[in-house]
Amino acid sequence: MDWLANLYTLNWVAFLSEIELLWPWAIAFLPLPWLIYRFVKPVSQQQTPLLAPNIVQRLEQQMPPEQLIAPNKNTRRIPLLLIALWCLLILAATRPVLFMSPNPFEASGKEMMLSVDLSGSMQKEDMYLGGYDVDRLTAVKAVVSTFIEQRQGDRMGLIVFGTQAFLQSPLTYDLHTVKTLLNETAIGMAGNNTAIGDAIGLTLKHLKPNPKTGKYNNAVLILLTDGSNTAGQVEPLQAAEKAKEQGLKIYTIAVGRVSHRTGLDLFLSGKSDIDTDTLKRIAQLTDGQFFQANDTQQLSEIYQYINQLESSEHEVFNYRNRSELYVWPLGLAFIFSLLFASLSLRKTLGARP
Repeated sequence: MDWLANLYTLNWVAFLSEIELLWPWAIAFLPLPWLIYRFVKPVSQQQTPLLAPNIVQRLEQQMPPEQLIAPNKNTRRIPLLLIALWCLLILAATRPVLFMSPNPFEASGKEMMLSVDLSGSMQKEDMYLGGYDVDRLTAVKAVVSTFIEQRQGDRMGLIVFGTQAFLQSPLTYDLHTVKTLLNETAIGMAGNNTAIGDAIGLTLKHLKPNPKTGKYNNAVLILLTDGSNTAGQVEPLQAAEKAKEQGLKIYTIAVGRVSHRTGLDLFLSGKSDIDTDTLKRIAQLTDGQFFQANDTQQLSEIYQYINQLESSEHEVFNYRNRSELYVWPLGLAFIFSLLFASLSLRKTLGARP
């Protein structure tokens, strides 16, 4: 009996106020049956009567008057059941919907691209996470995933780069997808070298400038790498100059401990240590900042600092889920049609001798 109690305590006025007709113009068809009845006359049937006066006279003499068939006086009334059925069909055609409670949605206008290095050197286990030594990419995923969760209301995208740069996710409000795509990345999936310039160029390609100013308003690129530019078609500083012209701010992060290798080690590895000078210059040209993260704690602090620097006011929007209600009057109209057909069939069968 709990449902009866809930039904009794339901505020019907508030409930009905949440119902809205999406196609109210369908009500204009409501008087259509009456208009047809009023102005459209039935087609007269051309029948030739059977002229047999002798037979008719004999029947009138032999049969009592009460057994004679009375003339059909059909006034062409529309049955009430059909009227109710038509009203239900019109109600279903107006598409009544019930709107649920509004849900807030925040948007800031910030556009932030994340660019993550997936070169072979990212597998070096010189980072500390949760009491264990982990490779650099694992530490980056843990820290950046938290950063993504804190940027609710921003549009974010993801670029990964190695020998080539690839767009994993364009700018989107769906931060859960961006986080998932980041966690699915693997070392070497973009090649074992480092194309920093291509990563910046790809970011510029997928950002949309303001049509009035021709620049990227509130656009930020966070570029994380553990090496120097060893591949790609675009030089990093040339890409940074183009980013400066377009108004793109770049934060560069060098992750991992810096060591100085020379001679045979450098020749065999094919990849030098972190080119901090170039990363600093990129940040300087674009009014960003350069950071060095030697461990996971420093990396986390860097992203928290960027989160504070790039904070912005959020505009709150509301969206409301809705539930379609047309199925109820349509279902009731179907039941009425079955009832009318049943009554008509019983009347026809009962009129037979």
